[in-house]
Amino acid sequence: MGRVLAVANQKGGVGKTTTAVNLSAGLALAGHRTLLIDLDPQSSATSGLGLHPREVEASIYHVLIDQRSAEDVALETKIANLYLLPASRDLIGAEIELVPLERREYRMAEALIQIRRDFEFILIDCPPSLGLLTVNGLTAADAVVIPLQCEYYALEGLSALLDTIGFIRQTLNPGLEIQGLLLTMFDKRNSLAHQVVNEVRQHFPDQVFESIIPRNVRLSESPSYGTPAMVYDRRSRGAEAYAALTEELIQNTVRS
Repeated sequence: MGRVLAVANQKGGVGKTTTAVNLSAGLALAGHRTLLIDLDPQSSATSGLGLHPREVEASIYHVLIDQRSAEDVALETKIANLYLLPASRDLIGAEIELVPLERREYRMAEALIQIRRDFEFILIDCPPSLGLLTVNGLTAADAVVIPLQCEYYALEGLSALLDTIGFIRQTLNPGLEIQGLLLTMFDKRNSLAHQVVNEVRQHFPDQVFESIIPRNVRLSESPSYGTPAMVYDRRSRGAEAYAALTEELIQNTVRS
């Protein structure tokens, strides 16, 4: 059974999709059969792997709303071992369409029951909100990866996300864990960034990944080429940081 990880933060611009795409690619490149699910209506993970959302015939929307088989909708990518359940523009209305549906919070979890057997890792790129799509992602997940930007307001809004995770544990998914907080967009020349790293590690001493993701041009460029930085420029600082994160995640998974 594959380990399901939700990548979530209701704040936008924190490197959430960059993390989902590159961590998925890192796991696949390390030989682990991996599925990335794009649950964000912005569809950035889909385009970041070289697929245009408008050209996708079936998407995660059809899995959630029409109960299409996840196996039928998942697509191969250009990277060996990496598969994608894409997003499409239809997903914009999914929050509203989910409301009247039976067991609306469990749609993702139920969709993954069969397909979990086919993958070692499944990553869910959640939207930058705490709505029903994110609730579905967290309800389906074994653990959550939380990207935090190394800037002044890094911890702003984190309490709301942690409250949501606590609510999900109490009501929908008692086994949900925090896989780790991931510090992103780190600029070593900026003293404030170092202060943020220290502050986050003090607040959450046992829950922060050792790996830190730097600000890096290649991480910003690669989505426009439809390729993860892990493939676009494997030797870039950004790709090397995600390679280190991949190894850390694999080691943590083995230990647990």
